[in-house]
Amino acid sequence: MKPGRYSLFLNLLTTYLVSSLIVRIALFTWAFRDIDIQFLALSRALGMGFLYDLASGLGFLLFYQLYLMLLPKRWTGSRFDQSFTYFSAGIMLFIQYFSLLAEFPFWDEFGVRFNFIAVDYLIYTYEVVNNINQSYPIPLILLVLFILTGSSFWYYKRNKALKQTFTSPVSIRRRLQTGVPLLLVSVILLSWLKNKQADFSNNLTINEISKNGVFSFFAAYRSNELDYAQFYRHLPRDKAYQLVRDQIRQDNQVFPSDRTEEIQRITLDSNETKPNIILVTIESFSADFSGLFGNTKGLTPNFDQLAKEGILFTNLYATGTRTVRGMEALTLCVPPTPGNSIVRRPENEGLFSIATILKEKNYHPWFIYGGDGYFDNMNNFFGGQGFDIIDRDRGNPLSDDLESTRYAIPDEEVSFENAWGICDEDIYQEAIRYADSSSLKKQPFFQFIMTTSNHKPYTFPEGKIDLPQGSRDAAVKYTDYALGKFIEAAKSKDWFKNTVFVIVADHCASSAGKWEININKHHIPALIYNLQQPAEQVTRLTSQIDLMPTLFGYLHWKYSTELYGMDVRQRQVEKDRAFVGNYRTLGLIKGNIFTQIDDRKRSKQFQVLEKGNSLKELSSPDSSLISETISYYQTASERFKNGKMKTALR
Repeated sequence: MKPGRYSLFLNLLTTYLVSSLIVRIALFTWAFRDIDIQFLALSRALGMGFLYDLASGLGFLLFYQLYLMLLPKRWTGSRFDQSFTYFSAGIMLFIQYFSLLAEFPFWDEFGVRFNFIAVDYLIYTYEVVNNINQSYPIPLILLVLFILTGSSFWYYKRNKALKQTFTSPVSIRRRLQTGVPLLLVSVILLSWLKNKQADFSNNLTINEISKNGVFSFFAAYRSNELDYAQFYRHLPRDKAYQLVRDQIRQDNQVFPSDRTEEIQRITLDSNETKPNIILVTIESFSADFSGLFGNTKGLTPNFDQLAKEGILFTNLYATGTRTVRGMEALTLCVPPTPGNSIVRRPENEGLFSIATILKEKNYHPWFIYGGDGYFDNMNNFFGGQGFDIIDRDRGNPLSDDLESTRYAIPDEEVSFENAWGICDEDIYQEAIRYADSSSLKKQPFFQFIMTTSNHKPYTFPEGKIDLPQGSRDAAVKYTDYALGKFIEAAKSKDWFKNTVFVIVADHCASSAGKWEININKHHIPALIYNLQQPAEQVTRLTSQIDLMPTLFGYLHWKYSTELYGMDVRQRQVEKDRAFVGNYRTLGLIKGNIFTQIDDRKRSKQFQVLEKGNSLKELSSPDSSLISETISYYQTASERFKNGKMKTALR
């Protein structure tokens, strides 16, 4: 049949397909430097992209399809028909244009289409809505959306699509002849297509270009958790645990049990010291911001000076690309298991963590955060490990079954605040205030401080640095300024001489690039300051999960551990490795080989080229390294799932 009654439907679908193609071309142009230009790959990306766009467009119009098929013939063109059609088409157009425009800021920050991060953000409306309001010109964006929606209606009226829709009554038989096949195509496409089908190339950008943002969003919503046992390659259980046991034992450790599945070790040392420990985790602090790693902009003079006086880790890699991954790595010292970080998962209380060791040494652990720790489940996670909480309480309570105490940061102690929390200067003042209080009690304290200023919208108090607000460089320079001010303030305190500072990034500022996992986008700086020993640089390959165990080694602690992290100085050089991963792909760097496994039960191996940590796929993989990679992630995932990580179950 001729379009007739389906004229507006076809126009709405065409509008979405054309708009999606324009977005795809724009993203392709934006990320051109990260794309390997190969005709077949580009052709496949465009072909897959059309299918994803078609499925998404039909999904948007699914309800309208049913309406066209079921509305009685005599109501065609009625006031109800016109009112409903204009209203529903307007809503659809507005949402479609919004979703397409929203892909650009998301791509700018993460270098990918919508994924599980976008799904997570829907839960935390306060932070996200305020961040959008502070980062983007909302009135202008709304104006553009209304103009695009209105222009579309003007075009549909001009090409008579609206007129044909309202003047073409169709019998129920003909409506079913058109509507049923159309619905079947829609359902088949939406059921058959999977987001992972777009991951056909080693080049992350090509894969992401081929996807559709809305389709990716709902795919992430459906699979926000990934079960390792279901989706990833396995080894026999005993072999997996034996490989891990062989790799994670330090030279100064012994296994108290011969049971293959036990990873508990006793760390032997003497003359231990117990200074206060302040762990400063800096938001999005990539290594390449620092002058010590080649930056010439002078953004981090305070960090650079502290590093020259302390112990600087020059070859350390973050496990992931989100704050919760950094928190997981620094507290649980475990490889980044697939899906959500353990910080955000249920049943994550009472796990073996650095807090387990710290409390055995009589430390009082604090988690200090400038926003509401409800975000990303931070408070419940840290509270579940026995930390007391200091944050901006916005009425989101801790779980009732946690014994931790929560202290709200009062308004009068806040000089500046944006969507993500109070400025770094203010959070450091809170840290000093609670350090003063802990010092009076003569009990060693541990503080986990999470900063927020180096995060979009990149705003901070005026008059602090010589760069205007609103840019990443300015936020980095302010973050460094606040860090220097914090250390100077701490030096005036009696507790300073007996306090060690660990300063590290949670993750890099960006993860975008050519490869599915861009190793250079995981390189972060870390240092230990005020350890009362000569300055040095640790150049050996180090994972973020090794940082705290290495500190315990410097303090000569004797303790029992089930952490996967190790003291790099007590580890044989041939065992040096770093874990990096994203939501679905998990990797291991060892020597100059990068091994990755994914949720399609694939394994790939690359040679890490010295220049920029770029990769070259190997045609003859090292099977022993593949087995080692699988063993780490398989056992870590299993231990969390079956509760073996919980201290109460041993």
